[in-house]
Amino acid sequence: MNILAVGDIVGEAGIRKLKEELPKIKKQENIDFVITNGENSAGGMGITEKNFRDILSAGTDVITLGNHTWAKKEIFKFIDEPQILRPANYPEGVPGKGYNIFECNNKKIAVMNYMGRVDINILTENPFVMAKKDVEEVSKEADIIIIDFHAEATAEKIAMGRFLDGKITILFGTHTHVQTADEQIFPQGTAYITDLGMTGPKNSVIGMDVQVSFKRFETALPEKYKIAEGECILNAVKFEIDDNTNKVTAIKKIFINK
Repeated sequence: MNILAVGDIVGEAGIRKLKEELPKIKKQENIDFVITNGENSAGGMGITEKNFRDILSAGTDVITLGNHTWAKKEIFKFIDEPQILRPANYPEGVPGKGYNIFECNNKKIAVMNYMGRVDINILTENPFVMAKKDVEEVSKEADIIIIDFHAEATAEKIAMGRFLDGKITILFGTHTHVQTADEQIFPQGTAYITDLGMTGPKNSVIGMDVQVSFKRFETALPEKYKIAEGECILNAVKFEIDDNTNKVTAIKKIFINK
């Protein structure tokens, strides 16, 4: 089985890039299942119902979120759809699901979404404690377990990957929008990469208009967020899984830069 994880979609331009490239990638790489992080798809912050439907129609099987989950209030209309996941470590009683199990090629795939706490100023439960408990529970049913860990700090992501090594199939990081060069398989068999990267404007500061970004750093004033214009990139990672062992045998980064 081949699973593709697509880096954070930034804005409507990012969605257009996904629609343009994903069908080709799925064919060329023989992809069976696709996970896409969509928390920045609505103007850089949040996701609308149209964004949700568009990302699915491009060929995505499940959409994960992060710290901008609630940025667009209409999310409450579709947050309970089975194909969308918000971080599981939001406080108890929050709408939506933090993980779900999907069937593909006679395999049960659990996709789980957690958010880090280092340098992300959002009230959440401890992701390490919750992930350990949730993984123990879901492993009773799922053949393959995949986690999108939406976090700022590389150390927190690496720690989570090693913390769950051998207990899950894949852990990939999202949120920082820069594809990292540390894809690896840990000693107990869990596949890992610190960040998938992003799908959005190429000539930008992680998706933001460069002049707006300059103003923010020069003045420290809350300059209004503006997505950059122009051509887009697409970042993704392909994980090849052995059907007999349900373990990753190969990791391939995909970086479409034109």
